[in-house]
Amino acid sequence: MTVFKEQEYSKRFDFNLWKDLIGYMKPYRKLLILLGIVMIGVAGIDVAIPLMNRHAIDNYVIPKSLDGIWKFVLLYGILITVQAINIWLLIALAGKIQMGVAYDIRSYGFKRLQELSLSYYDTTPVGWIMARMTSDIRRLSEIISWGLVDSVWGTTMMIGIAAVMLKLNWKLALITLSVVPILVAISIYFQQKILKSYREVRKTNSRITGAFNEGIMGAKTTKTLVREKENLKEFQELTGKMKFASVRTAIFSSLFLPIVITLSSIGTGLALTFGGNAVLLERISYGTLVVFIGYSTQFFEPVRELARILAELQAAQASAERVLSLIKTEPDIEDKKDVIKKYGDFYIPKKDNWPKMIGDITFKDVSFSYKNGEKVLENFNIDIKAGETIALVGETGSGKSTIVNLACRFYEPTKGQILIDGTDYRERPLAWLHSNLGYVLQTPHLFSGTIKDNIRYGRLDATEVDIIRAAKLVNAHDFIMKLEKGYDTEVGEGGGKLSTGEKQLISFARAVIADPRIFVLDEATSSIDTETEEKIQDAIQKVLKGRTSFIIAHRLSTITKADRILVIRKGKIVEQGTHSELLKIGGYYYSLYTNQFKEEEKVII
Repeated sequence: MTVFKEQEYSKRFDFNLWKDLIGYMKPYRKLLILLGIVMIGVAGIDVAIPLMNRHAIDNYVIPKSLDGIWKFVLLYGILITVQAINIWLLIALAGKIQMGVAYDIRSYGFKRLQELSLSYYDTTPVGWIMARMTSDIRRLSEIISWGLVDSVWGTTMMIGIAAVMLKLNWKLALITLSVVPILVAISIYFQQKILKSYREVRKTNSRITGAFNEGIMGAKTTKTLVREKENLKEFQELTGKMKFASVRTAIFSSLFLPIVITLSSIGTGLALTFGGNAVLLERISYGTLVVFIGYSTQFFEPVRELARILAELQAAQASAERVLSLIKTEPDIEDKKDVIKKYGDFYIPKKDNWPKMIGDITFKDVSFSYKNGEKVLENFNIDIKAGETIALVGETGSGKSTIVNLACRFYEPTKGQILIDGTDYRERPLAWLHSNLGYVLQTPHLFSGTIKDNIRYGRLDATEVDIIRAAKLVNAHDFIMKLEKGYDTEVGEGGGKLSTGEKQLISFARAVIADPRIFVLDEATSSIDTETEEKIQDAIQKVLKGRTSFIIAHRLSTITKADRILVIRKGKIVEQGTHSELLKIGGYYYSLYTNQFKEEEKVII
């Protein structure tokens, strides 16, 4: 098995990455434009309020006069009312954009997960995927929506304040804003440090999510092996690593913001010192000085906000890199464009153009190697006729499952061809093949819901009559009817409320209801009791009749009635024939069968 190694990211700020993300905001263009207008309005009123205060000081406070104050009060009241409406609008609009973007990105991510080949899941931990689809996407949607709010507001505020200050007194304005270049340089330094730390946090978070998943899924194994202490130690090491990276990030952030506040205070001090002298020399009015002091404080507030947004952008970039790497991952197995054009795909199938599957399967000089370089098959050839039941026998790692997975096009040959009904199956759509495929695994997976829901999962348009017919065919109907709610019984998460044998029968019914032309039983009877095995054996004889089928089994008693048994060793067929023919040969199969039969006799005795 290939050990998963997460991709490392080192770019300071990836404009192309954010350009791709902006693409997910296109459906919300109108809302974004409206939000931008609202934020400009908010910033404009924030800039106007100090000027209103200046007017009040110079015209009402200093002269000690109330002439015309009612107009001032009315205008002030209107500004405050408009600002209140603006605040309500910005919260509503930003919230709607946040939820919409998160929904869209998750939808794209989930769609891509449905499209990715089995090889992706062979090498990618569940925790990594879960972290991308949950916390990383949430962080992205927050920064996209609320980051836009604060950046538009902050930029407008800074431009507006700088313009007004320069108009009122350009010399005093330049003195007050002299600390800005220093602030920019410090911001660039700290953001690089913060981004590096955040990347480490997000990467470790993925591993923690994976550890949670493994801990929950393997709880029974942990208890039987008394691994609680060791598991806790390993988990503490992971969380300790994340704690260290998080603390380091917090330290950089905690240092950065006080520096910004200190510089803003210096700016305010400069405004007060030089502005105070200007008032004493009667070069500016007292109201203008109050405006400058207010603006010096206000100016650095959006600077702090923009610095915070920049820090969050850096953090979000670490999330964006991982989310987009998932969405942009290309499946190893895809239909060609001309195939999609003619036959459609999983989402828009053109079933009228699909040929009816007969079930002939031919491996023609097939070679296959996994991505890690492990070679499994080389120049493998076999011809399987429609309706034939093929059993595959061999030791673990001999290539049995690989042969079946290749036939199902879960993987594709590295070299050679696999023909279905005489045509290379790459000239047919994946949806066509998979819709004609029934697959029963050694450990069946049931989805949360009722028994009826799980059987119908094999064919969503199936009626209740179809469901019952499928259950009867696989001998599941009797046990289902003994349950309190029958077909409406909840199976629990992963089918936890049912026994392994009961889950196997339901998964069998789920596969049968689709009426597939190709059927695969992968160790389907290895984890069940003898009584249930007998039920399944009886069902197999009925279900596989007329269908091309593959049976992988360690229990050789389950394959004695197969049309052909292939004995696989190191990716090659060393023996083949019927059960009786192989016993007569007295070779490897004979040795396997007799040894297993003797073992079963010992168990019975």
